[in-house]
Amino acid sequence: MTGALTRLGVHRIPVPVPFPEAGGPANVYVIEEKDGGVALFDAGIGTKEGRDALHAGLDELGISTGELRRIFVSHGHIDHYGCARAAQEASGAPVYAHLRDHDKLTGRDRTARRLELYAAYLSRLGAPPRLLEHVRIHWQDALRMARPLEHVEPLPAGTILRFKRFSAEVLHLPGHTPGLICLWAPEARVLFSDDHLLERVSPNPLLDLEGQGSRRRTAAWRCSTPASARRKGRDALHAGLDELGISTGELRRIFELLLAGPLTPAELAPKVFPQAREHQLYLTLSEVLGNLEVLEAQRRVARSERQGRIYFEAV
Repeated sequence: MTGALTRLGVHRIPVPVPFPEAGGPANVYVIEEKDGGVALFDAGIGTKEGRDALHAGLDELGISTGELRRIFVSHGHIDHYGCARAAQEASGAPVYAHLRDHDKLTGRDRTARRLELYAAYLSRLGAPPRLLEHVRIHWQDALRMARPLEHVEPLPAGTILRFKRFSAEVLHLPGHTPGLICLWAPEARVLFSDDHLLERVSPNPLLDLEGQGSRRRTAAWRCSTPASARRKGRDALHAGLDELGISTGELRRIFELLLAGPLTPAELAPKVFPQAREHQLYLTLSEVLGNLEVLEAQRRVARSERQGRIYFEAV
């Protein structure tokens, strides 16, 4: 894939991520602009190691941060926008993201009121009160590893981005986050898939009170080069899609567990992931709920609510 991207004026900079659940480093794509300078698709995490990797990668390409013209953020997770504020300050480049993730990039989703809403929803899922502490830790990590942006420009679906050697359409694919976008370059048959498709871990959404999922739309395309957020690249798009399908062992396991009777998502999580540690409960609960929603959309499970708890059962 490296050669194909280089011919398009695209260069990949892997940026290390300090949490193993991410499945590896996050890729920043440096894209040559029509009138000189470069654009970034994603900006990496704002840790010292992340900043050092980004600057080292730019230095190797002979590019200074002052040459950045536009910064596009695929979605509002800290390993993708963490360095955006610093890059913007160094270059004056505008930062673009889908409107539904603006509050994540600006920090406006991390309020006391939002924390209250999370507490109420986690309780409905059957989660213990201590799980709310994981939400607080997640927000603290966001402040430590990603400085909030003061202003973010909207990046609507269907927008055509024109670069020096190719053009790409902005695709809105909510699921991993409500505002996740990918870039599709039809003439080159290249999909910049960021966290919509991952190589080592499933692109599950963390619990998000605003979001709704959509993983299937990607199957309509035939592309030779998926430029992922994690992988170096290979012709494995459809293999990745297969991993998201109803044949996954995870979905089967959840369905089989529900054949014995209704369970809350929090009751299911330790059964599906018996080796998970306490601090991973928020992640595993998110994973289970995402799979339950897939099964619900397939009408294989149904939800009900009683005594303030949400239950799912096989149908």
